[in-house]
Amino acid sequence: MSHPPHLSLSFLRVALVGFTIAILLPHRAHAVPSYARQAGMSCISCHTEFPILTEQGRQFKLMGYTQSSDESKLPPFAVMVQPSFTQTNKNQAGGAAPHFGENSNFAFTQASLFYNGRLFGPYAECVFGKSVATFLNKFGTFFQLTFDGVARQLHADNLELRYADSGTIFGQPITYGFYGNNNPGLQDPWNTSPAWTFPFTSSGLAPTPGPGTLIEGALAQQVVGVGGYLMLSHSIYVDVAGYHTLDTSFQKAMGIGIEDETQIPGIAPYWRVAYTKAVGNQTFEVGLSGLHADTYPGRDNSAGEDHIDDLGADAQYQTSFGKSDVTALATVYREGQHWRASQQLGNTTNRSDHLWSTKVAVDYLYDKTYGAAAGYFVLDGSHDPLLYPDTPNGSPLSDGVVLQVNYLPFNKSGGPAFWPRSSVKLSVQYVIYDHFNGTTTDASDNNTLYIESWLAF
Repeated sequence: MSHPPHLSLSFLRVALVGFTIAILLPHRAHAVPSYARQAGMSCISCHTEFPILTEQGRQFKLMGYTQSSDESKLPPFAVMVQPSFTQTNKNQAGGAAPHFGENSNFAFTQASLFYNGRLFGPYAECVFGKSVATFLNKFGTFFQLTFDGVARQLHADNLELRYADSGTIFGQPITYGFYGNNNPGLQDPWNTSPAWTFPFTSSGLAPTPGPGTLIEGALAQQVVGVGGYLMLSHSIYVDVAGYHTLDTSFQKAMGIGIEDETQIPGIAPYWRVAYTKAVGNQTFEVGLSGLHADTYPGRDNSAGEDHIDDLGADAQYQTSFGKSDVTALATVYREGQHWRASQQLGNTTNRSDHLWSTKVAVDYLYDKTYGAAAGYFVLDGSHDPLLYPDTPNGSPLSDGVVLQVNYLPFNKSGGPAFWPRSSVKLSVQYVIYDHFNGTTTDASDNNTLYIESWLAF
């Protein structure tokens, strides 16, 4: 077991300066004020601390982002900016990224423009008439355009169009919907989905473990999928979709890189089932999910297809008592990898491998303002020297903990009177590695202090 070295006095001074600047300057996560304006509610109606959803927030999402108080006449636009500071235990030779130094980097991490809410905002009735608007107002959007301040590139981020409605079946209440999006799990109402789980933000200027399962974000923004879901009796959730890799020219036009991209030439089925139960001020959720993909490695179809099978299980517990909100999250994924093409191309040593990952986290918020979170993660699997050439023994093993403290000054008040329903979250995060890419040797060199300020309005 390796232990992180003691932080030097200079390290702490830089951290303090970074946090001070973050506060003065007033990721990836999404509590979008346009939703709050449309629904006529405060942010804490749908979130404990954003982006963690409450039961009301989950219902708002299940209804396709369309519930409205009809009070606001503003179009459903919102803006998010995120300045940050990153320091790792060891300098990164050549710089943490192009245009950045070897360490202690300040960055304008990202800025995003959102069009989120009813598809036609508050104007459907004015434009199409009342009867047509009744139907059109069941279409909701999550559209995000992002400028990445690390890569210095504008690109399409998470995108979703959804239709949702409710009714009864066999005397039981049902909520159902249909969607198209570019990120498997984006539609999920729980914070156990890879698109929304802890840590909700992380540095783009720090080393991170190389391997990862396909279902845990590897396809984000590279695919397009359509699907449908239903929630029966407020308890049983079923979601089925299919995903296909976007055309290269379209991805480039949208600012998405395609280097070493795993291509899905056909349709990759995605599925999700979950059971949820509310008991007093507590809610429980357990679920299963999966993805099967026949793929071309690096878009090379000369040797045929690989076959990837992902299977996951998750659980979430949430409760509120007094001034406290607690959310506990757990996920585990196992990926079966069958390298029919990759082995022929010399990309893998083995004919088949497996990879598995586990994450657990607890998030605590006091008085809707002061938060702390802790998480543990582990990724491991088959040893394959060609698949993991940057590891000393072909092992993908990485594990460690993430510690974070948060301050949300406007979470209760909803922001100043001149800037209603704005959101500010100030965070200090520290990532500690025990293993990093297969070894404990120098793993703590990658330990990362990340300070961020997240402003949405």
